[in-house]
Amino acid sequence: MELLDIVLLTAAFALVASLYSSVGHAGASGYLACMALLSVPPTVMRPTALVLNVLAATITTISFHRAGFRPWRPLLPLIAASIPAAFVGGAIKPEPHIYQALVGAMLLLSSAWLIYGTWRNQAAIANDKAPSLSLLLAVPLGGAIGFLSGITGTGGGIFLSPVLLLAGLAGPRWTSAMAAPFILVNSIAGLAGNIYATQFLPAALPIWIVAVAAGALLGSWLGARRLSAKAIRTALAVVMLMAGSKLLLS
Repeated sequence: MELLDIVLLTAAFALVASLYSSVGHAGASGYLACMALLSVPPTVMRPTALVLNVLAATITTISFHRAGFRPWRPLLPLIAASIPAAFVGGAIKPEPHIYQALVGAMLLLSSAWLIYGTWRNQAAIANDKAPSLSLLLAVPLGGAIGFLSGITGTGGGIFLSPVLLLAGLAGPRWTSAMAAPFILVNSIAGLAGNIYATQFLPAALPIWIVAVAAGALLGSWLGARRLSAKAIRTALAVVMLMAGSKLLLS
């Protein structure tokens, strides 16, 4: 990779981590969007997004835990089903055009979800509604999202959050509290599968890890209270829309 690309990605990753960590996500879709816009090859995209996800999700999980949001009981069946599925998905090496189509579709979904989450009527959903999932729903849901997270190089939060909120299974804060640890375990499992299959990690990862750690710490602390959240999220949604379209049309 060119030095300029590494510098641009370092700054972009820090911004993405800060934004996403404020709402309980680790930022994989944002990292993938940034890399897609710079035409980074899939062999670099997946492990990079997963490693950065692990770091950001760890910081975010700790922050929500300290704030008193500890949804461990409803998370267990989701995680139990998602971990092996994420490992299998991470070990699969899809053809570049198939991977581009999968990630492109995921980025378009992420863009739509980000816009919805930014502009929806917050008062319509109880912010303090604790998560409630039956075992019959949690196991297949966790398995399906785990596989998708592993094969696309994400933690699955972009798939889990819409289901929890749109189905009324949890309020926004509890959804964020569930998404962070779910993303963490799926990212670890997907990364393990990817490394097992490819034996590859990008050389620039240490630089990006520092940038994402700083961004995630800042975002977790601010909690979007001091940021122009709507403007930034809308701009990020536009970036995802552009990146997803680029991958699907290329």
